[in-house]
Amino acid sequence: QAQLAESGGGLVQAGGSLSLSCAASGRSISRYAMGWFRQAPGKEREFVAGISFSSTRTFYADSVKGRFTIARDNAKNTANLQMNNLKPEDTAAYYCAARASSWSTVVYTDRRDYDTWGQGTQVTVSS
Repeated sequence: QAQLAESGGGLVQAGGSLSLSCAASGRSISRYAMGWFRQAPGKEREFVAGISFSSTRTFYADSVKGRFTIARDNAKNTANLQMNNLKPEDTAAYYCAARASSWSTVVYTDRRDYDTWGQGTQVTVSS
């Protein structure tokens, strides 16, 4: 099973940008669908963005559509989340997730579909 490690979180002003990275180790994630989730204090972990293992399909939560972009580099065994025009309501711990998939174009949006998680990275957006 792969291990995931997120990086790139931090403190940014509203309107700013951050780029999160998820590095996988232990095995190749080339056949894994990947996703980003976030969890704010007192709230449930929610889906942010997902990408199929072929990179041909992506899906975003309505709250981030047009501002966030998910991408992956199977050669580097990484998945990234570019976050632009950040808002205070984007403040949360962000988690990378992965699951093996038999279908190259499927994107998973339910956290119960994922079986591998990183430890999370904190993103704080000040107003």
